[in-house]
Amino acid sequence: MKPTIISWNMRGLNDYRKRLRVKNLIQKWSAAVIYFQETKQKLVNQTIVNSLWSCQCVGWIELVSKEASGGIIIMWNRRLEEMVDHYVGEFMVACRFKCVDDRFEWALAGIYGPNVDYWRVFTAVGMLHGVSGGDFNITRFPSEQVGDNYFSHAMNTFSDLIF
Repeated sequence: MKPTIISWNMRGLNDYRKRLRVKNLIQKWSAAVIYFQETKQKLVNQTIVNSLWSCQCVGWIELVSKEASGGIIIMWNRRLEEMVDHYVGEFMVACRFKCVDDRFEWALAGIYGPNVDYWRVFTAVGMLHGVSGGDFNITRFPSEQVGDNYFSHAMNTFSDLIF
């Protein structure tokens, strides 16, 4: 089975009305795994998770925000996906999942932060078949930055990572 994944830059989830709108959309889209970035949540608990997803068998892991930025929540339907392993770093959350029906293993890395050595982290969670998403805070080409005319080492490293 191919898992259905929602990835969403929230720009904050502190407003209950916003969480209710998000919950209605998630229910409509019926995903197996949901990844939120830039949640700006300093606390994530069962109440917050229930206000985002009406799934009765929800699992979650989070990286709470620092001050007024950041924050990652990865939630999954435990009837469809089993979390095998995880890693929570300063700017990312990575999870290795196993599909309940066919036991296929895959991984998801949610990133929000500066360009760091992601490949090391991906291999640490066994990300052989995986998805990475988020705000990497790096560009691939000089044309994507104002006043930049050369390829930096970070651009080359990022391009190597994603292709």
